Amino acid sequence: MTVIAFLGLGQMGLPMASNLVKQGYALRVFDVNPQAVSQMVGQGAVAAQTPAQAAEGADIVITMLPNGDIVRDVLLGASGVCEGISPDALVIDMSTIHPLQTDALIQELSVKGISMMDAPVGRTSDNAINGTLLILAGGTPEQVERARPVLLCMGSELVEAGGPGMGIRVKLINNYMSIALNALSAEAAVLCESLGLDLNVAIKVMSGTAAGKGHFTTTWPGKVLKGDLSPAFMVDLALKDLRIAIDVAHQKAAPLHMGEAAEAYYQCASEHGRGRQDWSALLSQVRQLAGRPDAL
Repeated sequence: MTVIAFLGLGQMGLPMASNLVKQGYALRVFDVNPQAVSQMVGQGAVAAQTPAQAAEGADIVITMLPNGDIVRDVLLGASGVCEGISPDALVIDMSTIHPLQTDALIQELSVKGISMMDAPVGRTSDNAINGTLLILAGGTPEQVERARPVLLCMGSELVEAGGPGMGIRVKLINNYMSIALNALSAEAAVLCESLGLDLNVAIKVMSGTAAGKGHFTTTWPGKVLKGDLSPAFMVDLALKDLRIAIDVAHQKAAPLHMGEAAEAYYQCASEHGRGRQDWSALLSQVRQLAGRPDAL
């Protein structure tokens, strides 16, 4: 029987560990919260006093912890996983931490002869309870295949993100986009209200356009990602419309900080000769600002 050490029984970790027990895995658990540990023991898990003790004889060690410093301490600190882990075990960090911390941990464990991959999760605590998380697996093909049956006890979908460290990278980008879009959406909603527009009307319209669906799946695939910048909607026209929205917002005392930040990008694109290119050319412009080669 596969033995799993599960370290971190918080809001997400506790139901994830519970689903592993329900699927018949032998589980050893560790957490600083004794109540969470007791709850898992009540379901059939075995309590460990230290991460090292949890890792002893385990085939797979899973960490689901609040931040990178804690992950590092649990893995490499006193009485940490590395003091008890078997050389043929696999460490899977499912926490959401800084990707460069992930890289460093993978390297340090590799030096010790320990295999580590990352597999952060998407979706919510309800999905953790129901076992329907999105698993973003960053590992070698061999690591991912070894981990797959275990990971799919906690999630309903597994995306192979690439090599070790790539899972946390795609999680970071996803969260960045959705968090920033939340602020942009709030600005747009307040502008609707400031102009006396029924928000439900705006939601109905935006749900069928790039505003609601996002550019990754609407405007970009047929244009900039294909190397085609012939204008369906020119950068300069987008800039003109954006400036109208900003001017109206100023007159109505509605904050449009996200819009003003976007204006700087469109203006920069226009100043660099992209004014008559398709608005998806912003990707090319931002690549240029980052000193990265453009695919076009």
